[in-house]
Amino acid sequence: MIDFEKLAEAMGDLDEDTVKELLTQVVDAGGADSGKAMEACQRGMDLVGSRFEDGEYFVGDLIYAGELMTDAVAILKDTLVSEEAAGPRTKMILCTVKNDLHDIGKNIVRSMLEAAGFEVLDLGIDVAAEKIVAEAKEQGVGIIALSGVLTLAIDSMKDTVEAFQREGMREKVHIIIGGAPVNEEAKAITGADEWAHDPQKTVRVCREWAASQG
Repeated sequence: MIDFEKLAEAMGDLDEDTVKELLTQVVDAGGADSGKAMEACQRGMDLVGSRFEDGEYFVGDLIYAGELMTDAVAILKDTLVSEEAAGPRTKMILCTVKNDLHDIGKNIVRSMLEAAGFEVLDLGIDVAAEKIVAEAKEQGVGIIALSGVLTLAIDSMKDTVEAFQREGMREKVHIIIGGAPVNEEAKAITGADEWAHDPQKTVRVCREWAASQG
């Protein structure tokens, strides 16, 4: 039986050896508990965030934690792929918005979305609203995920939603925003359809949207 509390603590402690050992046990056991393992890793990342806020961890620790989380997703990726992922892959856009250069969270979310069966068009970081709209139009994409860590990312997210409105495409796309500064208020300010702090919610919401698109 996998000790998920131990896994969460190991992630929070940045104990790479223990994290990878426990995740390998999940895979070796058939991967049925991969979802629980990812939730435990996310709880560990929450611990990392708290310790950073308390001054116990520093920027370098955050970067290392992001790399460790990316490795965790890579270990579990094959076992996270659901039956739905075996069917047609829904195409969606993911990027970090203009004036924000952070990509650790975005990369983790991309791995989770790909494991869930999405074809993710990752436009990278510091992406202008016009580029996102143009790509959505060209690729026929109906799901947009916008990431940002800085507070000013909220303005860029709002600009992106408004750019879709100007192009007459707002009713054709679902937009989710994610990252440290987002919340219900940010959703209202930007005009986005949904918001998330964790990859699991992002995946769940995007799956619901994909299903509604038929």
